[in-house]
Amino acid sequence: MDKYPAIEVPQKTGDERFCANGKPQDNTLLSFWRWSSSDVVGNTMRGIIAEYIVASALGVTDGTRVEWDAYDIETTEGIRVEVKSGAYIQSWAQRKLSNIQFSIRPTQILESKITEAVRQADVYVFCLLQHKDQETIDPLNLDQWEFYVLATETMNVRLGSQKTITLSS
Repeated sequence: MDKYPAIEVPQKTGDERFCANGKPQDNTLLSFWRWSSSDVVGNTMRGIIAEYIVASALGVTDGTRVEWDAYDIETTEGIRVEVKSGAYIQSWAQRKLSNIQFSIRPTQILESKITEAVRQADVYVFCLLQHKDQETIDPLNLDQWEFYVLATETMNVRLGSQKTITLSS
């Protein structure tokens, strides 16, 4: 048994307060979320939103997201899902729309005795925020997304150890 097993993380409400010297402060977890996570077009939060959209569609949002897991989502049937996100529009200044490509590189599980890098999930969901208007882009609008699902076995046969896949392929 691990001396320090994984921490079971309950879902937060946002009302939790920061404390100092045993006294609650004015700042709440919600104020932190607003400060840290409002850029929903940027790569990091857009990717997490894509994971949430897929988890919602699969009915598995009761728990909390595990940041460094070998895959992003596990269904109630035990199917391991890797979610990848791409977008033409970014939150930073751009000279042109971004090219769409997704990382599919095989990985190693950090605490595994297996040294061979493999794709850890059973299926990949490629989530494209396909909207191309900077003024109206909204990752919370599901109509602006397209989703592509590919079995890992198919990728392994057709792409081998290839590290990326483009939208056209």
